[in-house]
Amino acid sequence: MIMRPPPPMPAPARAGSHRLNEVFTEKQTMILHELISYDVLRIVWWLLLGVLLIGFAVTDGFDLGTGMLLPFVARSDIERRVVINAIGPVWEGNQVWLILGGGAIFAAWPQLYAVSFSGFYLAMFAILVALILRPVAFKFRSKREDPKWRSRWDRVLFIGGFVPTLIFGVAMGNVLQGVPFRIEDDMRIFYDGSFFGLLNPYALLAGLVSVAMLTMHGAAWLQLKTSGAVAERSRRFGIAAAVLTVALYAVAGVLLANFVAGYVVTSPIDVLGASNPLLKTAQVQAGAWFANYAAQPALWVVPALGLLGPALCALLLAARWPLSALLAGGVGIAGIIGSVGVSMFPFILPSSVNPAASLTVWDSSSSHLTLFIMLVCTLIFMPLILAYTSWVFSVLRGKVDADSIEGGKDHAY
Repeated sequence: MIMRPPPPMPAPARAGSHRLNEVFTEKQTMILHELISYDVLRIVWWLLLGVLLIGFAVTDGFDLGTGMLLPFVARSDIERRVVINAIGPVWEGNQVWLILGGGAIFAAWPQLYAVSFSGFYLAMFAILVALILRPVAFKFRSKREDPKWRSRWDRVLFIGGFVPTLIFGVAMGNVLQGVPFRIEDDMRIFYDGSFFGLLNPYALLAGLVSVAMLTMHGAAWLQLKTSGAVAERSRRFGIAAAVLTVALYAVAGVLLANFVAGYVVTSPIDVLGASNPLLKTAQVQAGAWFANYAAQPALWVVPALGLLGPALCALLLAARWPLSALLAGGVGIAGIIGSVGVSMFPFILPSSVNPAASLTVWDSSSSHLTLFIMLVCTLIFMPLILAYTSWVFSVLRGKVDADSIEGGKDHAY
């Protein structure tokens, strides 16, 4: 007996099924639009991206800064162990913000993820190597009491702090200048730059801003968590780093206004449009990164915080008010990072090869439904992360001293 396949579905039935799917999709879109519209969701996720980047810089930033300061503020093995244990209980938890930031870019801004993680591949690889070596150094340093052994791992901890900090700043400087990528009509993305092309003068200046900024933050943390000679050296280095942050950030701003061209969209903007960067036109324009400040003068508050925060941090470090200095440094970090986003809006990643292919808030996001589901998840889990982080810092408050290290109690490394 030969089994014959069932006859194909009549065309009217298939058409009816297709129409049913269209109606369902339309109703779904209407419901989502009534709850929160697509343009609002795009703005919300642009803000959340900034929050995640600032959260990483403020929390893991003092860990990176502490690693950079290790060879300079600690001169004996016991002092180095004090510095390491000042961040020992919290550095792993602080990296959650980096994971959240990467996940948010992947899910909310897939084209940004594709361009940045492919174009900056070697730079990202260097960051990952440094971040992988850092926990290895934490774990292996104390396995042997040999001074040479521990000195090598101390250098690794310095590299694990310095390399990511510098490269993150260099990447930000390149974003402000435009990244050499293009998008073909079939949405394939091509990167036309090179690793050494990223190391241009303005990008290196931005990298130095990042190094000075997080060194300041790490010094404030060490003054808060340590005492004696380590705290005093940290105070001096922190004041110098804070002053240097103000100076370098001001110079970077002046150069951005006078020598670095920005980008502007030259076609009508459809805030509810499809996520296709090629549907717009854009061009390079001198001074474009300051157009938002001219349109909304209140936005000058953001870069002002980037200058006032480090300046206040220096004064508070000099006055030996470490907690207030740490908070002031955090405000400065938020202002510096926030000023980049405010200056570039609505651009997220401009293209120096084809400005029309630049990624903006309105044409490079995920779908309406994806952004909505992610927002619901964020509203559930973000408060839990903040509550847990606050609880951990509360439990682990207090100073790390040499007596507890030598006594073999209350320390991790």
